[in-house]
Amino acid sequence: MRIGVGLPNQIRDVNAADLPQWAVLAEELGFASLGTVGRNAYPGVADTVALAAAAAVTSRIGLMSTVLIAPAWPPALLAKELAGIDGISGGRLTLGAGVGIRPDDFLAEGYGLSGRGARFDRDLETFRAVWGGEPVGGGPNAAVPGGTRQIPLLLGGQAPAAFKRMARWGEGYIGGSVPPEVVAPSFDEARAAWREAGREGSPRLAAVGYFSLGDGEKGRAAVRDYYEVLGDELADFVSQGVSTTAEEVKTVVKKFADLGTDELILYPTVDDVDEVKRLADLVL
Repeated sequence: MRIGVGLPNQIRDVNAADLPQWAVLAEELGFASLGTVGRNAYPGVADTVALAAAAAVTSRIGLMSTVLIAPAWPPALLAKELAGIDGISGGRLTLGAGVGIRPDDFLAEGYGLSGRGARFDRDLETFRAVWGGEPVGGGPNAAVPGGTRQIPLLLGGQAPAAFKRMARWGEGYIGGSVPPEVVAPSFDEARAAWREAGREGSPRLAAVGYFSLGDGEKGRAAVRDYYEVLGDELADFVSQGVSTTAEEVKTVVKKFADLGTDELILYPTVDDVDEVKRLADLVL
């Protein structure tokens, strides 16, 4: 199982200038990937910006959004943005995307919460067309340079339509920000949808978790703050799942490995670059 570390792009009032340093250190320490969290109505840094910054200062480490709220964007513009990030990185980007669940994250007029699933299905067609160099805007020009590749897709979600979408368009599935035992049924559904779609092999399975090794209480409070808009019950549940000790981190890693997870990205919950070193000492 590959292990990555998240950038702190969605920690409240994060210092954006810290993100490049974080990315460089993660690559130097040997993490497999850098992840970002996607949310618009929160005082953090957009995942596209964080990924672009990481792409510019690293050369080997993988980049992954977990997950980007794709239907909140005009699709051709997002496809162009992502193609640029992937190009800058030399082809290291994996797009983890989902439909989103928080109404306040849908900021662009005409791109609201309603109908986002059907819109996302159309968006995925647009992504493929843009990355394939088809003309945009009614004129003769493509939006991206020649040689742009089709960016690998990992798709998330819990609804039956989400698993069908993943099996049609994606390379695999990305689980939610919940403990391994809660993710396990989703992984089973993803495998089943893959088989039903007649896809060969198995879907690539990715998972995420939270950790706070320097200040556990502060980290849990930060996660609760992030999820509070979804209600106290869910916010409490997710925040209680933050790993705050070496033993808890190692247990979570083992449980996800036992599920057949291909890649696990562990997210910091405090903006302290020493957290990268603390995590590396435990999992690499």
